[in-house]
Amino acid sequence: MTGLVRVWLVPADVPPSAVAHCQAVLDDGERARAAAHQDPSDQQRFAVAHGALRILAGRELGVPPSVLCWTAGPHGKPALTSPWDGLHTSLSHSGGLVAVAVSTGRAVGVDVQELTPGLDLDRLSARFFPPDEARYVAAGTGSTRAARFALLWVRKEAVVKAAGSRLWANLPTSVRDRDVVCLTEPPGPYRVADLPAPPGFRAAVALAGAAPFRLTAVGGPDQATALALVG
Repeated sequence: MTGLVRVWLVPADVPPSAVAHCQAVLDDGERARAAAHQDPSDQQRFAVAHGALRILAGRELGVPPSVLCWTAGPHGKPALTSPWDGLHTSLSHSGGLVAVAVSTGRAVGVDVQELTPGLDLDRLSARFFPPDEARYVAAGTGSTRAARFALLWVRKEAVVKAAGSRLWANLPTSVRDRDVVCLTEPPGPYRVADLPAPPGFRAAVALAGAAPFRLTAVGGPDQATALALVG
């Protein structure tokens, strides 16, 4: 089975009109969660992320974004409720970037990570990654090491999000240079692909099943188009 997954990378620092548009489509629970953040920039990031998810999913389904409703799965992954449960969604944000993915028929996971300086990447890799991946990270220098760690991390996160499972139990799963990743919890194959992302970020998307999928990505180098989607 060949699926289609659409991914948007949207900067959280959008014009006030786009922020207002995102805030307007949130439900009461999302507004309360946004307001719970102490930092205004965190409030805006939450509103843009969840508003963009609603706007883009609503466009895919042909319904007003404000009517959509999600429910949390066993490990917290949100899933659209009936009658929209045929569309699978995933959301991630890091630093100033938001990633949204939608897919029909196959569970999807997306992850974006900002490269973070100052972390002890050798120690983290040795603790959480399989030995070959830990050696791969350690062999890098400077920014290369950070980029390698982030790339492996987003691949693992994307696969785990597609599975709706727990990250910590699956961090030892090998994802380097693999098109298909086999999780142990729950057991099963997932196809993963890297996404084009702006400098200083890495991103990946995964779909349930080993079959190939078609990918449409908006954002990264085409930020103007991504902004138009939520403006």
